[in-house]
This record gives sequence, structure tokens and C-alpha cells, in this order.
Amino acid sequence: MAKRINFSSHDMPGLFDDFESSMPVHPDIERHARLAGLTGGQAEVKVDGDPLGPVVVKPVPNKIVFMSFGSGSSGNCAYIGDARSGFLIDAGVDCKRIERGLNEYGLDMNHVKGICITHDHSDHMRYAYSIVRKYRHIRLYCTPRTLSGILRRHSVSRRIMDYQVNIYKEIPFTVDNFTFTAFEVMHDGSDNAGFYVEHDNRAFAFATDLGCISERADYYMRRADYLMIESNYDLNMLRFGPYPEYLKARIMNVNGHLDNRMTAEYLASIYADRLSYVFLCHLSHDNNTPEIALNESRTALENIGLKVGGGMDSPDDIGADIQLVALPRFDCSRLYTLRI
Repeated sequence: MAKRINFSSHDMPGLFDDFESSMPVHPDIERHARLAGLTGGQAEVKVDGDPLGPVVVKPVPNKIVFMSFGSGSSGNCAYIGDARSGFLIDAGVDCKRIERGLNEYGLDMNHVKGICITHDHSDHMRYAYSIVRKYRHIRLYCTPRTLSGILRRHSVSRRIMDYQVNIYKEIPFTVDNFTFTAFEVMHDGSDNAGFYVEHDNRAFAFATDLGCISERADYYMRRADYLMIESNYDLNMLRFGPYPEYLKARIMNVNGHLDNRMTAEYLASIYADRLSYVFLCHLSHDNNTPEIALNESRTALENIGLKVGGGMDSPDDIGADIQLVALPRFDCSRLYTLRI
């Protein structure tokens, strides 16, 4: 069975900008905010003593923010939110790291209303119960089969069911200003989902683990303004690396993971004007590097005539057609602000 499918693109308009300034900012505070990637941001800034102290950011209405707390086989968790609420995609990262990452930008766990679990592998759900037990207002959104897989395959208290809300693929559900639709992806968990997240007229598609681009995954990803997609391994590094043959075969299977080339070719095939950000996720520690993954996708996008930015809000990035970012495997990313 072929692992790659060719698709035609559909042109749809898209917009991107950064925070809009609403008040004068002291130069030292502005410099600190620039280092944090929030220059020009409409922010509620509070400084205690040290002019380079913590910058407290209040999300602006009608804008969404995104960050990752880790992406790879050691743990996966990302955040999407607006001024009213926020949500985690997966919970494979310790709660303390999530808290630190949010606190750096003036957010806290009271802002998080739910966790969407993509599947039952431990690097995506390991800390789900400890998070909802500590913050009891947070709901856990996953399919019934995913919950069954979590309880069957892992040592998790059955009290996790007290916090879980059943969701079903292709049936949207709305929480606050966000509408989520789970969709089928090809992977080897008990029940595997990507998430298509809508906010006003913008959409973010999350596809963290998949061995091929299925029809339904393609349907949602090509309609996204922002896309988090797996770029797991470099084929030559995997083939000639130390992994046993059975593990190599599992990774390369249609229910395994996407390699850099497949991801790059797919991105080039679906590009439309509305697609402004691509976040490469779940990079293998042993069979990939951020530089190799970025180069593969950047080359494919440049070959169709695009100017590719690095997502750092530099002058070159502002003039780019698309921003391409490799999410850190073990650390928090910066907070990205996406226009609605």
C-alpha cells in the first residue's frame, strides 16, 4: 500500500498578523517582550521592581495563541487558546512544565478548560489523570475507544472517567469560542484522532501521529489556516540506524509515522494562500534532526515558488508566504499569536 497520496490544492484567502499595540511600552519592557516573541503585542504588562521582570500577557479578543510544551516520543502536549479559554492537545508532558510554559506568558491552568487526547500511547496521555485530578475544572475529551485503551494499556485510575467527556469522530463539539472535530488518522493506537479546531473563520489542524495521509486527514488538513503535522524521521537515518528491524518496519508502516519527505511533498501539494503556519511535530530523537526536517519541507515549498519564513517575526518572516517551524522535542516553544 502506498504511503503517500498526491492531492491538488484549493486556493483560499488567509491572513496573519501579530499583536496590535494598545499603549506605550517602556523600552526595557519592549526589549524583554521582543525576546519573548511578543513585540508590538497588546499586552497587560506588569513589572515588579526589575524592569526586565516577567511580562504578563493578556490574550487579545478575536486572536488565538499557540505553543508546544514538548513534541516527540518522550512526550507531546500543545496549547491553543484565546482571551476567554484555552485547551491542551494531548497530555504527555509533566504538569509542572505546562504551568511554567503558560506562566511565562501570564497564563495559568485556570485558563485551560479541557484536554483533547489524540490516542492512547503513553507519550500522549501519560499525565492526563494527574492534570485533571489537580485542576478539577478541566475536562478530558476523547473517544470511548481511546478511553478504553488508556484503561486497558496503562496503570491509570478508573476515576479518570469522572473527568472524561465522550466525543465521536466527524461530530463537532463546541466549548466556549472553539469548535473541535476529531478525525480519523492512520496510526497503531487503539483509536487514533487528529483534531480540527475552529475559531470564528480560522482553523487549526493537529495531526501528530500518522503513517500515511488518509482521505479524511487530507480533507481537514487542506482546510487549515494553521497546521501541526508530523515529520517524524529521515528515511536514511532510520534504515541505517541502530533500531531493530521489527521497529523500523513498524515506524515505516502505513499505521506508523510520516517521514520528512512524505510530509514535505504533502505540504507542497496542499499549499493555499490561507495556510500561513506549519508546525513540524513529533521529530524522532534518534532518526531525525530539526535541521534535516526543516530543510526537506522548506525545499519542497520553495520549489513551488514560496518564500518560507521561520516564524520568528523578523522582517524576512513578515514578508514570507508561509512560516515553517520545527517544534522543540523536549522544551517549550515560544507563544505564537495567530490572527482570527
